[in-house]
Amino acid sequence: MKKHLRVLTVFATASLVVTVAGCASGSDAGGDDGPEPVVMWGSWSGDQVDQLEAQAERFNESQDDYEVSYVPQELVEEKLLTSLAGGQVPDVVLWDRYQTSLYAPKGALAPIDEFMEEDAVDTSIFYEPALGEMEVDGELYGLPLLVDNRSLLFNQTLLTDAGVTAPTDWDELKTAAEALTVKDGGKLTQAGLDLSDPGLFNMYLAQAGGQLLNDDQTKTAFNSPEGLEVLNFWQSLLDAGVYEQGFGDTGDSFAESRTAMKLDGPWALSTLDKVDGLEYGVVQPPAGPNGDQGAYMGGFGLVIPEGAKNAEGAWEFMKWWTTEAENGVAFGEISGWIPANIEAANDPFFTEDEHYAAFIETMNYAQTRPNVQGFSDVEGKALVPALERFLSGEISAEQALKDAQEQGDQLLEQNR
Repeated sequence: MKKHLRVLTVFATASLVVTVAGCASGSDAGGDDGPEPVVMWGSWSGDQVDQLEAQAERFNESQDDYEVSYVPQELVEEKLLTSLAGGQVPDVVLWDRYQTSLYAPKGALAPIDEFMEEDAVDTSIFYEPALGEMEVDGELYGLPLLVDNRSLLFNQTLLTDAGVTAPTDWDELKTAAEALTVKDGGKLTQAGLDLSDPGLFNMYLAQAGGQLLNDDQTKTAFNSPEGLEVLNFWQSLLDAGVYEQGFGDTGDSFAESRTAMKLDGPWALSTLDKVDGLEYGVVQPPAGPNGDQGAYMGGFGLVIPEGAKNAEGAWEFMKWWTTEAENGVAFGEISGWIPANIEAANDPFFTEDEHYAAFIETMNYAQTRPNVQGFSDVEGKALVPALERFLSGEISAEQALKDAQEQGDQLLEQNR
């Protein structure tokens, strides 16, 4: 089994720290006799800096015109807006794709349609939902670089001991979770399934055949029979005692073999691979009651800020990394990240790995959250808080969906 460096990814916004003005854009630092500098900002730190620097070095060695350097940052979105006013922006940014629809209308990002047309880039090489997150009002503001999704991780030893197999649908998931639950004197000592993250409602909703927004994306659509079916399913799992709120908060209960199954992303693999004696597997998320498959993808892209002084060099770096499959695979080998380039993601490095293979299969139907202004607030300020109150037993399923709908519709209206 392959061993991977630790990758920290979050379906949350990437953060960045402003650098000194002289580091913001490298286009003034070069001379006529050497390659033009291209400065990249990104939130990645620690071991991840080494990964990005290694990839930048591969690009630098592949040609003589440009030299990419990586500058770790925090609060990139806010700092980028501030830097625009002073004319000190980087040339390219490793960017949480989900932020594109919010910051492109603010004038923070430069469209890349002319570059795409001039170099005849075939957009079909990318996962379409990931590419769609980079498009706002008919203009493309970057290219998708890395993708992820949540698939089902299970402790193989615990499943074997309980005499169950990895579930493929909701019924099997509940049966397995109940069989894998262990209590001692009424106290939960082994959770059958992690139900700690209400943010996973979106993928359960897709599995139930529901939608987050209506067809024209002007109103919420999760207060529906399908949405209620999700919460009723969650309630049946809680009633069966397979999970209790707060269980595992003091550590990684899955890595410690105290939780038998959880929905998690590929970022978890490098940590789990280091746990002595842990035998685990990964399968696609269980299908819903009518056989519907559902998952959501997240990940990063590369964008060029408005006012970048070396946009041409930034474009060449973006194009090299994202459109040439071998470069995506090379980065996967040092980082564990799945490329947004479909050919690269289906390289044997991923598809023949016992853990990554399921994530690649899930990518075939994973979708992205609605790409409209205001939806991030709908999710963060309306839906998730209401679901947290439901999971804690404060309100009913019907009330949770009703409250989230009313507040969510107001937020969408305010952002139109």
